[in-house]
Amino acid sequence: MANIGLAPAHLLCPFNSLAPTLRKDPFPQSTTYFSSIDISKTSATSKKMATNTNLPQPVIFAGPSGVGKGTLIEMLMKRFPDEQFGFSVSHTTRKPREGEVDGVHYNFSTVETMKKEIDEGKFIEYAEVHGNYYGTSVASVEKVQSAGKICILDIDVQGVQSVKKSTLKPVYLFISPPSMEELERRLRGRGTEKEESIQRRLNNASEEMKYGNQAGNFDCVFVNSDLNATFEDIVSTFKEFYPNLNEYAPDDEQKTCTTKCVIS
Repeated sequence: MANIGLAPAHLLCPFNSLAPTLRKDPFPQSTTYFSSIDISKTSATSKKMATNTNLPQPVIFAGPSGVGKGTLIEMLMKRFPDEQFGFSVSHTTRKPREGEVDGVHYNFSTVETMKKEIDEGKFIEYAEVHGNYYGTSVASVEKVQSAGKICILDIDVQGVQSVKKSTLKPVYLFISPPSMEELERRLRGRGTEKEESIQRRLNNASEEMKYGNQAGNFDCVFVNSDLNATFEDIVSTFKEFYPNLNEYAPDDEQKTCTTKCVIS
């Protein structure tokens, strides 16, 4: 089993209540690695979306860049058939990396366009990270939820702060590296980052991990020291949060299944 925080999973993940076991502490205001955001531009939008309580409860994956969130989400979607999950494709103003497809990996936008849409209240959360804007649009989440799917959001810590100030009630999961040394190895292994970018991401990761490990900020914290073991722990967690999920057998990826996920 992969390490989950500093205690067994059942101690950190209160499945029955779907609420943190420990008191939530506010994000330290002294940190400056993220630019400030105007929560008023997202809170009204989030309140409108929260009026329909019959929609499936979303789930948020957060954690430092390079920790493996994207890979774990891909594995999760392959494990559960019939499109029970839907991925909320984030918007960003950064340039696409090699192999990235617009509308699949990100919705690539311009600073001018994204700022305009933020002002118009079209984003649930947004942040300026590493000099670029990232955000989750209302439309991307509504599209997934209206199809009866569980919406998966891959957002940063600042985005988590924004969502927590809204009336949305997602499941919060934090993915942590086993060490800063291992995270640096993974970032360098990408071969896509310049030295300045790597150092900036490592500095940011240190602050993100402080927030991720603060009591009550997340429903579950997973230490991704072994990808497959961490994934199986996440699958077990999802079965508790979403008891009606139907999955492929791990050794039978070709198994046909037609039962849709239903959230009571």
